[in-house]
Amino acid sequence: MKMKLWYIMLLLVYLGLGLGLVEMAMGKEVSYDGRSLIINGQHTLLFSGSIHYPRSTPQMWHSLIGKAKEGGLDVIQTYVFWNIHEPKQGQYDFSGRKDLVKFIKEIQAQGLYASLRIGPFIESEWSYGGLPFWLHDIPGIVYRTDNEPFKEQMQRFTNKIVSMMKEERLFASQGGPIIISQIENEYNTVERAFHEKGVSYVKWAASMAVGLQTGVPWVMCKQDDAPDPIINTCNGMRCGETFVGPNSPNKPSLWTENWTSFYQAFGDEEYIRPAQDIAFHVALFIAKKGSFVNYYMYHGGTNFERTASAFVTTKYYDQAPLDEYGLISEPKWGHLKELHAVIKLCSKTLLSKQQTSFPLDDLHQAYVYGDYNSEECVAFLVNSHMKDVTVQFHNVSYFLPHNSISILPDCKNIAFNTAKISAQYGVRTMVPTENFDSKLRWEVFKETVPNFDTTSLRANMLLEHMNTTKDESDYLWYTFRFQQDSPNPQASLVVKSAGHVLRAFVNGKFIGAAHGSHQNPRFSLENTIALGKGMNYISLLSQTVGLVDSGAYMESKVAGLRGVTIEDNDLRIYSWGYQVGLVGEKLEIYSDVGARNVQWNKFGSLTNQTQPLTWYKIEFDAPTGNEPLALNLGSMGKGQAWINGQGIGRYWVSFHTPKGKPSQTWYNVPRSFLKPSKNLLILLEEENGNPLGISIDKVLRARACGLVSESHLPPVRSWVEEKERQGKNGKHRSLKRVSPSIQLRCPRGKNISHILFASYGTPSGNCESYAQGSCHAFNSKTIVEQACLGKGSCSISATSENFGDPCPGLSKTLVVDAQCK
Repeated sequence: MKMKLWYIMLLLVYLGLGLGLVEMAMGKEVSYDGRSLIINGQHTLLFSGSIHYPRSTPQMWHSLIGKAKEGGLDVIQTYVFWNIHEPKQGQYDFSGRKDLVKFIKEIQAQGLYASLRIGPFIESEWSYGGLPFWLHDIPGIVYRTDNEPFKEQMQRFTNKIVSMMKEERLFASQGGPIIISQIENEYNTVERAFHEKGVSYVKWAASMAVGLQTGVPWVMCKQDDAPDPIINTCNGMRCGETFVGPNSPNKPSLWTENWTSFYQAFGDEEYIRPAQDIAFHVALFIAKKGSFVNYYMYHGGTNFERTASAFVTTKYYDQAPLDEYGLISEPKWGHLKELHAVIKLCSKTLLSKQQTSFPLDDLHQAYVYGDYNSEECVAFLVNSHMKDVTVQFHNVSYFLPHNSISILPDCKNIAFNTAKISAQYGVRTMVPTENFDSKLRWEVFKETVPNFDTTSLRANMLLEHMNTTKDESDYLWYTFRFQQDSPNPQASLVVKSAGHVLRAFVNGKFIGAAHGSHQNPRFSLENTIALGKGMNYISLLSQTVGLVDSGAYMESKVAGLRGVTIEDNDLRIYSWGYQVGLVGEKLEIYSDVGARNVQWNKFGSLTNQTQPLTWYKIEFDAPTGNEPLALNLGSMGKGQAWINGQGIGRYWVSFHTPKGKPSQTWYNVPRSFLKPSKNLLILLEEENGNPLGISIDKVLRARACGLVSESHLPPVRSWVEEKERQGKNGKHRSLKRVSPSIQLRCPRGKNISHILFASYGTPSGNCESYAQGSCHAFNSKTIVEQACLGKGSCSISATSENFGDPCPGLSKTLVVDAQCK
């Protein structure tokens, strides 16, 4: 068979059909069985991470993918974002942050696989779930069901993406990195709403995808009825507990979304998922025959421009292993790296040996692969309860911390425990590099409030917001006018809205605002207004904060005003005037060219220095260095920001969380957006924010702190080295216990410049708050300084051999906090 293959390849070259066909013949075969994906005949256990190309910049991709690879990942997963690639029907854009092919090729260049989630509905807290809004105007369309107009457009775009990947030879079957693709997304959550048409749609989508002949498997996440050969997969935080499993014994257990934190909405607190919890559920999934785990997100990034869905913050999954700015977030990144290393150490046994499971007692469980008395044996000892416990496994006692899993690569020695973090802790700091506090530098442009007479779009009814703006702007003005026979200083204006924000003006004067929330976008505004004798003008600015991203019948969702009354006034509104967007938007004054086409005023020239609907402009030079940058908008209210015409995103500092703080204060400024000098910052401030409080800050991970005790485990790499040494002489021996140690590492290009704290003994607290205890080795700082100062990384064993024994008989801990420069 091999001779025939080589003969065909040589014949192709001889016939002049090109090396491309030869490379196709050399492509990887990707298939699967009930255990795992199979690549070139080898069962594989894979760790993957979601990194979305439009939520970062091309200049960041190399670093992001490199850090993911260093963290032990094998695969990079991304959605495909239909609405940014086809903003107008038939007009495509794959440039800049939208360059999907370049992103996939960067994955390939770093030797990793790719997982392509085409959708093309993606949800992803992305505006309109990734669907282009022009779909709404196709006659008879119903999204995501057995509806011919929708299926025609979905198939056309899916075919477009698959054809692009084929043309660039990016599927594994062609020698590329893409080993798996996804069609649709979490459809099971809406399928019942469509009844029998939902069932037939699933079958159609599966058949359509398979018919594209990519040569790699397809998956449907959260889709229990995924038709063969589509693999049904799990999404969530606890798939080791919640996944009902593959719907066929011939399909593997795959986890397409393991949420490393959770997205955040304006007005909500940030959700922080501990590294220990992530590690526990990954280990449990692997113990239960899982073979593919994808972290959603591994790097969340930024919802630039207006791409975030309704009420979702501009930062996205900032608590991922790589934070919004692409910096390593410890201990999450390091703890998961250790987990990946220990699982890879066991992968051959996990994929080739039978699994058995049995209770260790009434509450605790063991999962074992292989034979305890053989050289190939792996055990997972599970304590899923709130109390620490000591269990017996093959007549040996093992201490299991609460809510933890211990992994024994030889069924005898614990190499990793999900609750024991040996990775360093890091602290992110924002350091102001330039304050924009000079009135002389700021210029302002006051947005015009339209009235009925100045509008050209008219209707005798309240128009739905989204269908009127077509997602070209967040803003829609509703205006009307009426004659008042006599003054009424105590009239009551009542406006009911389906979302999301409303600002009301009477005769050009701002009189009040109201807004909904992520949980309840609907709201009402009730304000006392003063009406004058004669003609009165009411102007109501309705605003969306991103579009809906999920749910059945999305094309029927509504936003904007639902009812307007002026109480104690027999008013019938027979005609409405509308204006889509703001004057500054239409003039594109956020761009360099557009900014020159309007008359700006000095900051101090306005009677009211800060007032609603004001544009602010300032120029600044790029800060020195290469650290990530962020705008501190803590003094502002709500609006949008642009730098050199590129949208930084929506900000909403005034919408506080239940704890009384903004959901987001700092906003990512990629250095690739900047020029060396005369960078143009434009802000549209909708409320009464003060730009004099804005600064541009450097984002630093300038500290590295570690904490290990005698009960911690040594790095997994010491296990790997010992296993390799054993392999050379072919003999099986018990592993030698290596002392636990603190591993400190500064970001690339920085060294440890100062030891802020060091104590070996019984220090109290942790890396967030620590203090010297009653037992303390007084040479702690000196020993650590000798080992670490001036180095980019260092390792210090937490042993009495290093520090002496300040308190014999007591269990001791080493805490070190270091400064990087």
